[in-house]
Amino acid sequence: MSASKNTQKKKNAGRQATTHSPKTLLAHIEHIIELAEKSELTEAFYKKAKTSINFVAKSMGLNTNQVVIFSVFMEKSDDHRIYLHELSKFLGCRNIKAISMMNEVDELEKRRLIRCRMDDGKRCYRVPHEVVNAVKQGVAYEPENSKNLNTEQLFQRIEQLFDEKENKEISNEVLVTELKSLIEDNSALAFCRQIKEWDSICSDSDSFLLLLFFCHRFVNLDDDCITPDDFEDLYESKWEFRSIKSGMQDGSNELLEQHILEYNNDNGLVDNERYRIAANVKEKLFLELDIRIKQSKSKKGVIQHNNIAAKELFYNKREQEQIAQLSALLQGDNFANVQKRLEDNGMRKGFACLFHGAPGTGKTETAYQIARSTSRDIMMVDISETKSMWFGESEKKIKAVFERYRAFVKTHNTTPILLFNEADAVIGKRKEAGNSSIHQTENTIQNIILQEMENLDGIMIATTNLTQNLDKAFERRFLYKIEFEKPGVEAKKMIWLTMIPALSAQEAEELATAYDFSGGQIENIVRKRTIDGILNGTEPTMEAMHNYCRAESLYRREGRRIGYKR
Repeated sequence: MSASKNTQKKKNAGRQATTHSPKTLLAHIEHIIELAEKSELTEAFYKKAKTSINFVAKSMGLNTNQVVIFSVFMEKSDDHRIYLHELSKFLGCRNIKAISMMNEVDELEKRRLIRCRMDDGKRCYRVPHEVVNAVKQGVAYEPENSKNLNTEQLFQRIEQLFDEKENKEISNEVLVTELKSLIEDNSALAFCRQIKEWDSICSDSDSFLLLLFFCHRFVNLDDDCITPDDFEDLYESKWEFRSIKSGMQDGSNELLEQHILEYNNDNGLVDNERYRIAANVKEKLFLELDIRIKQSKSKKGVIQHNNIAAKELFYNKREQEQIAQLSALLQGDNFANVQKRLEDNGMRKGFACLFHGAPGTGKTETAYQIARSTSRDIMMVDISETKSMWFGESEKKIKAVFERYRAFVKTHNTTPILLFNEADAVIGKRKEAGNSSIHQTENTIQNIILQEMENLDGIMIATTNLTQNLDKAFERRFLYKIEFEKPGVEAKKMIWLTMIPALSAQEAEELATAYDFSGGQIENIVRKRTIDGILNGTEPTMEAMHNYCRAESLYRREGRRIGYKR
């Protein structure tokens, strides 16, 4: 072949390579992955991937090895448990090679491009969704700005970091580094200035971490009664936790010695298992926060009784009597007297109540109105938050719910209500565990709840739509069980009239008789009527009302019409 033909062939190949070279950040990462698989990270691989590696390195501010490792993580970004040995297997090299690159992995974690956690004693990783989205958009991921925050924004960032720690997605080292950066970056704030004044505490990572944890719990969670169980997961070794716990119990911990923290009191007696930030220290730390206002706005999962709007509810006769009896029992003096008499007779003094029935019959709203009328705050349990994808975490989360409620009771003169809304997921019939770790976890959660109900020293209300799925062990532990049936004609008539005052009594009775709706379904129809009235500028007719009723999805599934003919 002539030299000219060889030259032309090379030019054509060059043009073809240029035509097919990656254009976007994601495409360059994909190209690196294609070349890296089973490559053993040889010099030949680095030579072939050089253009794409350089592009990603420049775009994201990474070095060569960091680019390769991050690319492999991106390939496995749909996996929430990525182990180092999987990276070695993908690359076709020995585990020792991956271990030798741990510094680069740690750097990726510090840059927040990956998250690390311990899973059964082994490190595993995941790529956060926000990082994946940034790569898709072709931009370098930048963590949230941590400078020039106000105090509320600062505590939002602190809460985010401790949430990541609770989910074991951030190491102690990174957590402390991030918290110290926040304090340094916002040193103009009174809170940060005060923290920095305690030089010895800031230099001791354990004390610094514990203090910031107490501040987070007080401001973000309104928790002023911390126990060792609350901060056990802060520390990555049991020895380290036991050392901190021992120092807290015997008073030798620096935070107690400097009177930054203090013991809680239980009926006038010092309780060396429960701690809080000292009152005079709160004044210094939270100078820029009106704590009373802050608490009313930021109690996570807490509904204050004075923020619940009054709402008139209509029940069938039997339900009305049961609800009235329960409401009367939960009035302040009545409840205290009944609890005392139960305790004097050696009986459990906690009240567990089950509200069960069809959707839309007012179970949750009834719990709200009872709380409002008896001046009791509600601690709402988010069932989804107690279900963790990490094995063993769900049990800790459900224990933490009851531990927090006990602390909540101690800080309130009027016993609050613990509300498990839509509790089917945690009080249903137990499964045959077999080899299923999911079933084992669910059964363990149920056993914990059953035990906690035995020791309950407050008020628990659970709502559920599916009573036929209720485990018998739970059924026995609910002192009050109220079934919410769909309202009868008279109750429905009153609901129609209350929601649409423009209806005549005859029209309300017509709708109440014609359709077997729950209160929630009626409210849906009223909302449709209101929207149409706004859009059309006219009051919907009765014919339109019947059309709304026939279109109501739940009614249509019933497959029948009552008392009304088209």
